[in-house]
Amino acid sequence: MNNQSHLNDLFEFLRIPSISTDSAHRDDMQRCASWLAAKFTAIGLQPQIHQTPGHPIVTARNAHKTGRPTVLIYGHYDVQPVDPLNLWHSNPFEPKLENGIITARGATDNKGQILAHILGVQEYLAANGELPLNVIFLIEGEEEIGSPHLVPFLREHQRELACDIVAISDTGMLEPGKGTMTYGLRGIACLEITVSGPDKDLHSGIYGGAITNPLTAISRLIATLHDANGKVAISGFYDDVAELEQWEREAWAKLPMKDADILNLTGSPSLAPEKGYSALECTWGRPTAELNGIYGGYQGEGSKTVIPSAAHAKISFRLVPSQDPDNILSLAEQHLQKHCPPGVTLTVTKGHSGAAYRLDPNIGFGKAAQRALSLAFPGKDPALVREGGSIPIVADFKKILGVDTLLLGLALPDARIHSPNETFTVENFEGGIRLNQILLQELAKQ
Repeated sequence: MNNQSHLNDLFEFLRIPSISTDSAHRDDMQRCASWLAAKFTAIGLQPQIHQTPGHPIVTARNAHKTGRPTVLIYGHYDVQPVDPLNLWHSNPFEPKLENGIITARGATDNKGQILAHILGVQEYLAANGELPLNVIFLIEGEEEIGSPHLVPFLREHQRELACDIVAISDTGMLEPGKGTMTYGLRGIACLEITVSGPDKDLHSGIYGGAITNPLTAISRLIATLHDANGKVAISGFYDDVAELEQWEREAWAKLPMKDADILNLTGSPSLAPEKGYSALECTWGRPTAELNGIYGGYQGEGSKTVIPSAAHAKISFRLVPSQDPDNILSLAEQHLQKHCPPGVTLTVTKGHSGAAYRLDPNIGFGKAAQRALSLAFPGKDPALVREGGSIPIVADFKKILGVDTLLLGLALPDARIHSPNETFTVENFEGGIRLNQILLQELAKQ
């Protein structure tokens, strides 16, 4: 690392176990917000910690001048839980550096990426005395739990957060050294179902064959979500799906990411794309229905021969532009109620959701971002991609603040985000610091 102090900053940041979903870490969330505020103060910005009913939101800004464009840089300081802990090769909150790779929870998602933006501002200020445009940082602590308090915050502070463009580094980079702009995100809609049978667990020998087993019923119910070809079987699910544009399919076919790479990264024995689409086209531009968890009955060692009183499942839908999350959840509930087997009752609980997003990358700020990527990562043309994951707040930025978002990811495909042994390369950390400085200059020209 050319600047050891930058690496020291990152390690301090990573050592704070800011797990937003676990109430036991509430004090750590406050401590992490305070750490950010202190960092902003140290580099010459004006920070503010905003308390919410959940975890704090941190904002910071430079001295704004009229007549200059304003960029809002968004990130999050909360991280995923570390379970299963036994699969980590080292303490997830004691960063380990080996062969240019940093291993720690939050290394890529999102502490390493957002800190690169902060340090880019620090470097620019140190070299030039002031920034070439107005900058607002907005860093939240609830992204990993669906950002429940960020939308109300945006509405309440809409005037103070007024900007011309949003910049985020919380997406992927196709390969080392290849700048990547994500111009589209899939949306998300989540729900949980409970299939209830008897009012208590029953002896499977005495009652087996006489009543409906909720575990069997929920398995049959979940199986109705897809047809024999793997396509989502919910009536009306594809009604609003926009077809991929031809230029997208042609551009994606030329990218270095191939089916074999996806197999290698996932460890899966085979791919199962929707008929007529490549694996990349499916993950970036087609909607899905996925079972995320199923549980019920005895889970301990050995046998316990019971018919459980209830079974549960968690389901998520990844959506594409024009699909409305609320409509999809309603269609899904209708489908599940219609296909629920007899002998049990079904309860559907709707969870968090967020709309899909798409930006035209070939105009305005999109072109400025591509120039910044070309200069920050020379030698390879920037890749224009969509992302299979979801950042629901991006659609909210468009709806509430009325601006588009530039998604300039630094996460390599093998970064193991949300998994044990999450990583971030020093090369990408340095590249992110460099990218942010160039991005500020390019955006200032618009």
